[in-house]
Amino acid sequence: MDIATLSVFRTVAQEQGITRAAELLGRVPSNVTTRIQHLEAEIGASLFLREKKRMVLTPEGRTFLDYAERILNLAEEAQQSVNPTTPVGTLRIGAMESTVASRLPGPLAAYSKAWPQVKLELTTSPTRQLVSALEEHRLDTALIAVPSGEWWLGEREIDKIPVYREELVVLLPKTHRNIDHAEDIDINALAAFAPGCTYRMLAEEWLTGFGSRKAQLAIQEVGSYHAMYACSAAGAAISIMPRSVLDLMGSTDDVKIHPLMSVDTHLASRPGYNTPAFREFRDILLKSGNIPIS
Repeated sequence: MDIATLSVFRTVAQEQGITRAAELLGRVPSNVTTRIQHLEAEIGASLFLREKKRMVLTPEGRTFLDYAERILNLAEEAQQSVNPTTPVGTLRIGAMESTVASRLPGPLAAYSKAWPQVKLELTTSPTRQLVSALEEHRLDTALIAVPSGEWWLGEREIDKIPVYREELVVLLPKTHRNIDHAEDIDINALAAFAPGCTYRMLAEEWLTGFGSRKAQLAIQEVGSYHAMYACSAAGAAISIMPRSVLDLMGSTDDVKIHPLMSVDTHLASRPGYNTPAFREFRDILLKSGNIPIS
């Protein structure tokens, strides 16, 4: 087993076929097939199910792909670290949906213009999943929401730089009475992303008084901020989001807005991670931030 074979395996898994993978890798299909066969023989397990013209990962193949991704990412990181001259290779960036929508378009465009030889891979997930992906070497850096105290990180060790300060706001139906506290809200439902989202965690804590209020809170999980807005406008649930995201939606006449709190978005990375590609991304991002650099 070698790096080249792992790269072949990953490409076949991504393309679900030999022919397309061979084209992308600049190899003949027979060579790709032989590599996969030798890899399966070495591992002692079938990595693919052959379904007509597709190759679908087996359960063992999905497990092996996760390890292969980590090994290949770590190998590229090592190559960039020992040859720190100019940004090259791939930079795997993770970010929250809100950050991608309201903060990253400009910096990503500036980075691609300045360093076109670097391939940018962007993934969106809630904060907890992003931190796990960093630790597992599936991401190189991530933009995460870090509440004050940072207690939720536990024993995890990551480097963090504050970049953006977001004002969270509560969205209520237009006809809802004005509120001063969570107890003033008449709706016992929250529209939010899946568990792992820092904003959802903060919303649940605020609405339940950190567990002091016994009322059950119904969670309506949605896949976008537009869906949250629609739920609040319809009166089905309240929602909480950064004002920077709300501003992108244009008219907000259908909801009532209540300021809640500020939460900083940090650029996170593994301790010691410092490739040229990452350093340039960090510098461009800090120039676009709204938190003074200390």
